[in-house]
Amino acid sequence: MNEDAVTSSPTGTAVDRDDLLVAEDLQMHFPIRRGLLRRKVGAVQAVDGLTFSVKRGETLSIVGESGCGKTTTGRLLTRLLEPTGGKVTLEGRDITHLSMSDMRPMRRDIQMIFQDPYSSLNPRHTVGTIVGAPYRLQKVDPPGGVKKAVQELLELVGLNPEHYNRYPHEFSGGQRQRIGIARTLALRPKLIVADEPVSALDVSIQAQVVNLLEDLQNEFDLTYVMIAHDLSVVRHVSDRVAVMYLGQIMEIADRTALYERPMHPYTVALLSAVPIPDTNRKNNRERIRLQGDVPSPINPPSGCRFHTRCWKAQEICKTVQPPLAELAPGHRAACHFPENTDKLTIDPTGVAS
Repeated sequence: MNEDAVTSSPTGTAVDRDDLLVAEDLQMHFPIRRGLLRRKVGAVQAVDGLTFSVKRGETLSIVGESGCGKTTTGRLLTRLLEPTGGKVTLEGRDITHLSMSDMRPMRRDIQMIFQDPYSSLNPRHTVGTIVGAPYRLQKVDPPGGVKKAVQELLELVGLNPEHYNRYPHEFSGGQRQRIGIARTLALRPKLIVADEPVSALDVSIQAQVVNLLEDLQNEFDLTYVMIAHDLSVVRHVSDRVAVMYLGQIMEIADRTALYERPMHPYTVALLSAVPIPDTNRKNNRERIRLQGDVPSPINPPSGCRFHTRCWKAQEICKTVQPPLAELAPGHRAACHFPENTDKLTIDPTGVAS
């Protein structure tokens, strides 16, 4: 990489100028309060120390089990939640603690597609009002007027422009999600955080919406952070994949490297559960069944958070938290005893050689 393309953040982290968004040691702890005085007695550590970047034009997918902190991470990146700790930088500007008024202009550049197309649209508003809301909130007067711009957006996402005056209840789930995507695209954002955009849709519709998102990315040079649990969909749409467990990133790598050579045992277990249509391959693959339940984020395990369910765990895993170390070019994993590292030598500090 060209040295001129790399700068240093105030925290000392190397920052690539091609990075559109950078998260550094991001944390979100929801306080638990009890008693008449509502005293804090603990905290839910939903997100606990995430560091990653998103390059312009790429799709970074965040995957993991339910409750691992994926959706909370997405809301932190879009500043729908204010982090407990850490830093979020968008195009070199720190947006971590911006006020609502200061954050408003930034909303043009960063938008979110919500998971549930039924609850994310106001049933009392028409499609025209819903999709045109960003123009009114940002006081933008598009060429030809708001109605023309909204109808063009509807056509862009595969809907009939004549549906401008219809209400959400008149549409199917897939059509409602397209309405949400049209609203997201109104101000031509640079970054879109998609929170499981197809999980609430029929399987027959999911591929259509995924293909639509890909077409829009190519047409408008969009950058996506895709939050998902379906590893088959993730493999189809992602450039890089980050695997989360109990509020932390266990592994992050290029899509091909992660699927063909996963290094963290948790990633290996997740991939073993992905259905494969080829019966011959299916018979040759070992299904890994994790024992026990996911620990509570109120009181996560010491050391490696996955050690209570890991078949490779040893004493060091219970006491020392492994760093998210680069074990191969562009491939990071937080594990003392990673998988698929036959040709690598890992020292106790997590450095590969």
